[in-house]
Amino acid sequence: MSATLAAIEGSLNTIGFGVAAVGPGVGIGIIFGNGVQAIARQPEAAGLIRQNMLLGFAVVEALALMGFVLAFAI
Repeated sequence: MSATLAAIEGSLNTIGFGVAAVGPGVGIGIIFGNGVQAIARQPEAAGLIRQNMLLGFAVVEALALMGFVLAFAI
């Protein structure tokens, strides 16, 4: 009984992380989609826009990695 419960709990953590990964995936898509549109509208500001895009990507990806670690830590 106890082994079955542990197996179910492990599976739920993995499924929970899979569902939680949708948020950062959507966030990264929005960041890069809007960044490309901004560069297309103002090519002279491409350096600053690219810098802000990569900073936003790093923050969103860090949240996804924290969720990955927590899925296995709990």
